Amino acid sequence: MGFTREQLKAFEGRTVPDLLGPDIRLLFVGINPGLWTAATQTHFCHPSNRFYQALRRAGLIDLDIDTDVGMTDAQRAEFLARGMGVTNLVSRATARASEIAAGELRDGGDRLLATIATLHPTVVAIAGVTAYRTAFGQPDASLGRQEPDVSGAEIWVIPNPSGLNAHETIDSLARWLGEVGRVAGLL
Repeated sequence: MGFTREQLKAFEGRTVPDLLGPDIRLLFVGINPGLWTAATQTHFCHPSNRFYQALRRAGLIDLDIDTDVGMTDAQRAEFLARGMGVTNLVSRATARASEIAAGELRDGGDRLLATIATLHPTVVAIAGVTAYRTAFGQPDASLGRQEPDVSGAEIWVIPNPSGLNAHETIDSLARWLGEVGRVAGLL
């Protein structure tokens, strides 16, 4: 299928519903939806994004997500049934994460804390150390587990799976995803 730049531009500012259910053990958190994600209504959905490939390699899913069209309802149900969910720090879609203001990230951090208090996941995996640093006022944070826990959930910062994060590979991302999956009790 694919989209032209003009078609994608129409999705600026749109939102993608959170993929959440009552039994989330592992909550993935993106920075914000990209335009392709907004067009397909599927988090982390872009042909260059390695999220679903890395999840599969880590053994957390057995789904083939078509990045041209996004998840089917059955795939969303299976993802949730595995105990995983997805949300974003900022809900509005942009062409680049750099279009998000620091205040939006901080507000998103506050919303995420409320979501964690409501859902009580075992692990929260935030994809992107720079966004985490800004959202939570932790300028020296690095990848890995963060302290303290929040509402009983371990907080982890993992690499952003975007294709723009060129120094990460599907294998390196799969190692991170496998680690948070093990901590959440899903592997």
